Amino acid sequence: MATLNVKNFSDRLYKKLQVRARRERRSVAQEVTLLLSAALETPGPLSILELRGLGKEYWQGIDAAVHVQNERDSWP
Repeated sequence: MATLNVKNFSDRLYKKLQVRARRERRSVAQEVTLLLSAALETPGPLSILELRGLGKEYWQGIDAAVHVQNERDSWP
């Protein structure tokens, strides 16, 4: 595994990182790895069915793929 050294890392930011790591019951190194992974990973496809609020109840019981295909088919 690689080792990463960060120079000129502000004390204020490091303290926030420590607090966050402690809250999540992780080491600072684990927290940094998790944060960097989350920031650099390619996000997966989103689904309208995973919406929180914003009309999610409208889509209950509706197959999103069929709905989209019907919308596409309705255009000339």
